[in-house]
Amino acid sequence: MLFSRITRASSLLRSTRLSTPIQRPLSSLKVEDVSNDEENIKFFKIYRWDPDSGGKPYLSTYPVDLNDCGPMILDVLLKIKNEQDPTLTFRRSCREGICGSCAMNINGSNTLACLCYVDKASNDATKIYPLPHMYVVKDLVPDMGNFYEQYRSIEPWLHTKTGKKEGQAEFLQTKDDRKKLDGMYECILCACCSTSCPSYWWNADKYLGPAVLMQAYRWIEDSRDEHTKERLEALDDSFKLYRCHTIMNCSKVCPKHLNPGKAIANIKKRMAEMH
Repeated sequence: MLFSRITRASSLLRSTRLSTPIQRPLSSLKVEDVSNDEENIKFFKIYRWDPDSGGKPYLSTYPVDLNDCGPMILDVLLKIKNEQDPTLTFRRSCREGICGSCAMNINGSNTLACLCYVDKASNDATKIYPLPHMYVVKDLVPDMGNFYEQYRSIEPWLHTKTGKKEGQAEFLQTKDDRKKLDGMYECILCACCSTSCPSYWWNADKYLGPAVLMQAYRWIEDSRDEHTKERLEALDDSFKLYRCHTIMNCSKVCPKHLNPGKAIANIKKRMAEMH
């Protein structure tokens, strides 16, 4: 009795296995079976220069399949570096428009590669250069030494004369005073604005430029700072401040949508009131 039940169960199991469709192993699947999308090739012309090679700068053209790439220029650069040319050199870090590392000139305009979308509507090659009118370290990497030295020169930290009282933890300010800093503290020092300014191109050794001047005004306008007069006197120079001719390229290209030109105008206004 028990033997006959086992026999019937075995035969039922065999019939069930035979009726189950045979599955293809994953290893046998091909790319064509998954997707039939055609390649969407776009060309990118990128500035190249290696100081160690002794050669002159040149443009190198790279084809990229946009169907297999992220939407931003930084995605394209990373894909080229990872898959085509590992010698391509550029700066990047946060890829969220916060660090300012990937600032470069894309199709004639200064911007951040991580915030700049690939132009899929145009069939023309996208041209990518380092920030203009700066010494180049290699490829898309500019020398930011002079820019950071100018930033250091404005002493971008809080100066007080009285110091903290006993038990005081922080230097407080009203909400209205804090609101005055909006539109200035968000600057990420990417130098897009400064390197788009013709005055900065010709006088980068003397003129502080839009980014640094806006940061200078950020501390001039800070109600907690007690060196306002000294800060204004330090800027009272025909080159440091007054090389600005309100061309306004700075406000046009700022990837954070700030207005350095307005900040510079406010410094000039405060300077006139001081005199």
